[in-house]
Amino acid sequence: MFGLFKKFKDGLAKTVSAIAAKTHGLFGGRKLDAASLDELEEALYTADFGVETTTEILAEIKAAFRHDPTLQGRQAAEIGAAVLARVLVGSEGRLTAAAVSPTVIALIGVNGSGKTTTTAKLGWRLKQDGRTITLAACDTFRAAAIEQLKSWATRLDLELVASRTGGDAAAVAFDAWQAARVRGRDYLIVDTAGRLHTKGNLLEELAKIRRVLQKHDPTAPQHAWLVVDGSLGSNSLEQARVFHKNFGLTGLVVTKLDGTSRGGAIVSIWRELRLPIYFLGLGEQPEDLQPFDAVSYARAVFGLEDKPTA
Repeated sequence: MFGLFKKFKDGLAKTVSAIAAKTHGLFGGRKLDAASLDELEEALYTADFGVETTTEILAEIKAAFRHDPTLQGRQAAEIGAAVLARVLVGSEGRLTAAAVSPTVIALIGVNGSGKTTTTAKLGWRLKQDGRTITLAACDTFRAAAIEQLKSWATRLDLELVASRTGGDAAAVAFDAWQAARVRGRDYLIVDTAGRLHTKGNLLEELAKIRRVLQKHDPTAPQHAWLVVDGSLGSNSLEQARVFHKNFGLTGLVVTKLDGTSRGGAIVSIWRELRLPIYFLGLGEQPEDLQPFDAVSYARAVFGLEDKPTA
């Protein structure tokens, strides 16, 4: 748990630093006052925690402050983290396997979200857990995506099914499922396109991939996760709405949180769509794709240390 928490703390350092700067180091030990409460409110809005979550956090801190006017910043941070963890109850995605292998995970999202690298990192993580993996390079529209996934697959020693640029993505998915099935693989991870000539074309291609997979297995894909760039902040919520409406998402992977001060947006997505968060991308390396842990996230955001287990 301590290693996981350090990953969260390091990966969310920019969000923590931005909140600390706006609150003039409130959580470092300053005494709470009316001005620091206003600063904290602004900081939480700037980090994209949204109106509802920010209001709940401030309400509990203000109530504690009225009860105890000597309240310190670190105590306020503990209250804020507890409220945030409570808001996120139930948000931790837990990967389940299908009754019949392979379990299919379709990764969906716009170009630039980190979807292709996440495909490889997820494959590597599952492989470290003793699972057998096949990757499917179904972003055939973007030449760089195929080459990028090939490079990652070679580097991480992962099995890959791919085609030429401009090939039929659904055919690649069909072949990849057959290969994974014949070889007895536990998981098939499908990297999908993030852009075609129109949004309608993209959504139709995603639907075609689903239809083709369901010819093999009516329950596939068992997991359909949106990969969203955490640095987009509240704009990521609109992406989630569109893909969820048109494809029926089952979860989220949030990437690039190490490079942004807007680490609160995932809370808004959870609150509105109730999509579980499976992994966070907290760096460039394969091991920086970490399973989401609500308490670690909440405490890291407020600059707190992990709580030792009893």
